[in-house]
Amino acid sequence: MTLAALVFASATGARAQSAPLTPGVYTRPRTVSAAQQPASALPTATPAVTQTPAPRQSPPPATGDAPTWQPGTAKTTTTAAPATTQAPATGQQPVSVPVLAPGAQTPASYVPLQPARMLSVSKYRARVAEAQRLLKSRLSLTSMTPSLSVVTIAALDQDTSKIHQLSVLKQTFLTRGAEIVLTSSEGMNVRLQVVRPNYVNTAIVVSDLTGRQLTPLVVAYPIEKFGSFREMAYYTSAHPSLVSPELVRHGQSYVRTMLDLAAKRLKDKGKHISPELVSIAERLCVVEHVDHGRFRSEDRGRLYDEVYVLFALNELDTYRFSVSSAGAGGMVQMIPSTYQMVRRLHPGVGLNPDFVAGMRNHGNALEAMLLYMQDTWNGLALNQEVLDAMAVKSAAQPELVAAGYNSNPARLPLYIRRGGDSWRTLIPRETQMYLQIYKSVESLVKFKERDKDKE
Repeated sequence: MTLAALVFASATGARAQSAPLTPGVYTRPRTVSAAQQPASALPTATPAVTQTPAPRQSPPPATGDAPTWQPGTAKTTTTAAPATTQAPATGQQPVSVPVLAPGAQTPASYVPLQPARMLSVSKYRARVAEAQRLLKSRLSLTSMTPSLSVVTIAALDQDTSKIHQLSVLKQTFLTRGAEIVLTSSEGMNVRLQVVRPNYVNTAIVVSDLTGRQLTPLVVAYPIEKFGSFREMAYYTSAHPSLVSPELVRHGQSYVRTMLDLAAKRLKDKGKHISPELVSIAERLCVVEHVDHGRFRSEDRGRLYDEVYVLFALNELDTYRFSVSSAGAGGMVQMIPSTYQMVRRLHPGVGLNPDFVAGMRNHGNALEAMLLYMQDTWNGLALNQEVLDAMAVKSAAQPELVAAGYNSNPARLPLYIRRGGDSWRTLIPRETQMYLQIYKSVESLVKFKERDKDKE
């Protein structure tokens, strides 16, 4: 049996890049499943968090070209109840941990946000590295387990060049539209506004009480598993104030470079990946991380920019903590059974045997992605119905490979046989949306052509 045939034989039982879709539930955005457990009350060295209702804001007239975000007209402000004392572990002192009171709408004066100020990629990276050192040093000052209920944010005041640390309850951090006033580590009262809650990838706006924006740098987010602390995640989201053409270009370059390097390593190991498939993979690295709900309702070009900004800001750590409802992980969103199948088919490549570690390593994950795509295409190209559909232009390589990556590729010939020109209506609903996103990415994002002669 050929490798391509084995892929198709295994795919029927071993793979579906997306689980069957429950009505109204989509697998995007990718979330941190470990963080979805209820926060446990553990001893912590973090001071009690004091949260004050923030003045609710309304959008002012647009000013300039700088990306800004303004809250909606009906935001809910969040207050904090008095701190409660948790039972200490043996040998430790009682520690106060705040508990959220129910949110309440509070009328407040209007304070417009001032336009965000951009930093160059190099300067921003330097300040992020500095912020991570500060957050990690703060954590290392105590041997106690970090609180699962508190998230710490580092934000830069560009006027003073100071980095402010803000502690906020995780429940508030994950509440869409929450607006609170906090006192920073530098003694400044700042307003925190939650734009898009998504665990470590939550997008926020930080400003002083006059509306002057601070630059979010990094969040320290405690990840738990089964109610116990697992690790501290340090991550930078695509906050509204950070999205810029320079960062978008940097993210595009990162994805392209990592893919080309992965293809070259595979070639050196005797595994040729066609340039066309590498180009399709470049699109899929965006498609995989587009939220279906936001795709329907928001500016699609900006959604794709956000994905690239994440790659620019986090590079090797981008989507490190990302997992879908189907169990797909990391940059390439591959599920464990598919990954292990690729490893079995290509033992000489040396893919990491550990799925989680393999998905967190972009180079390793991209090699697995490219191998799977090449095997998928090799199998499809042997099917006469697929070839006939391509000959009459009722199907094309990019959409077939994309559909096969998102769902079961072994079923595509069956869909074509039954549906003819309408085969796309027979594929799973999520895969139909997946192809819509692929087509949109292709039309809105400018990709460089690969030199096939050099492959």
